[in-house]
This record gives sequence, structure tokens and C-alpha cells, in this order.
Amino acid sequence: MNDALFPYLAFWIPGMLFFAIEIIRPARPLQYRSVFVKDLVALGMFTISFLLAVNITDRIPIPNYAPAKILALPLFVKLILFYVVEDFGLYWVHRIMHTGPVWRVHKWHHSPRYMYWLAGIRTTIPHIILFNLTYVVALPILHSAPSLIFFAIGFEHMMRNNWMHMNVVWRSNWLEWVFVTPRYHHIHHSDDPRHYMANFGSLFTFWDRIFGTYVNPEEVKQEISFGIGERTNPVRLILGV
Repeated sequence: MNDALFPYLAFWIPGMLFFAIEIIRPARPLQYRSVFVKDLVALGMFTISFLLAVNITDRIPIPNYAPAKILALPLFVKLILFYVVEDFGLYWVHRIMHTGPVWRVHKWHHSPRYMYWLAGIRTTIPHIILFNLTYVVALPILHSAPSLIFFAIGFEHMMRNNWMHMNVVWRSNWLEWVFVTPRYHHIHHSDDPRHYMANFGSLFTFWDRIFGTYVNPEEVKQEISFGIGERTNPVRLILGV
């Protein structure tokens, strides 16, 4: 029973903390009662979609390409290398999702006209598969690492997704030199056409700086609003087709 309950506790206990922070220091007014039930349904759909997507990506045969010198490095160093490789892939997969027909698999994620920690849970199966690919490709760097490491990475990924969508006021110039923060990611969700191809970073912000997609939150003076600005068939939106 404890093992069965643990994933729910690991998700909802930090979630309650996120709720508390948002209520104390909200970036924008939000009537949670009007959106929470919809997001619970989206969370249930995400759970099913994630299990289906993982069943596909776990079958991808990725060779153990990491050289012996990499595998001999201390675990902490290998963990840093893993995150750099994975996040570099996430940046480009995310950027590709905003182009041409691939946008369809990502559009549902951008459909909410509000931001808070649970709003980022909308992900189609193709979306999850594409994002999981970056994890699978980077995995050989952690060959023979303790199983606890992979659990910790999974938990961090889940918390990071919820964190970056939080409805919270926090000026964090120093942190944003390296890491994505809520206000940094909120610009990416903006319905302003000037922000459609901005701030793709998932963990690190320096990819945006290097590849010309960086928008400084300090320079965005107007109030940000969210959504995709169009009516779309909800079934096609959820399926990503």
C-alpha cells in the first residue's frame, strides 16, 4: 500500500506547497475553482499517456555510446553531463515542436489561458514520446548508476515541470542566468506573437542565449496573457493531430 501511495504523495505534497506559495504571492489573479477540475482530468489523461509513451520509448535500442573515460568519472560529474546532454536535446525538440505540422502535438500544452503549477500537465502522447527521446538518448552516460538516481531524476523532472508553470511573483535575475524560472517560462506561454519562438529552455537558460531565442523577463513590461488564440477541435487538440 505504501508503494502504491508513494507516487501520489510525491506529487501532491509538493503540489500543496506550490498552491500555498501561489496564494501568498500570486503573479496573476486566478479562480482555482474554475480550472482545477479540468486540470485533474488532464492529469488523469497525462498519467495514461505517459505510461503508453514510456512503453514505446523504453523499447528504443540506444547503444552504450559513452566511452570508458566518461563512465569512469564520479557519479556527480556524470549526472551533470547527463543533464547537459538531455537538456540540449530538450531545447531542440521543444523548438521543433513550435514549427510546421509538429506544432499540433504541442498545441494542447499551450492552450490554457492561465498559468499555475498544474497547468503544464497537458501533454499529448507524441509530445511525451518526443520529450522522452532526449532522456533515452542521454541515458548511457549514467550506465550502471544506482537505481535511486533514476528515481531522483524522474521526481526532479516532474517537479521542474510543475515549478516552471507556477503562478508566482519572483524576480530572479541571478538564477535566470543559468536556470529556467516561472517568469522565464511564462514568457514562452505568452500569446503575444513576439514570444512564440522565445525561451524554449527546460532546465538551462543558456541554450536560448546561445541560439538566439532568449527574451529577458526584465524587458517584458506589458502584462502577459496566455493561450493559443484560436478555437480548435478538442479531440484533435488532445490527440495532437
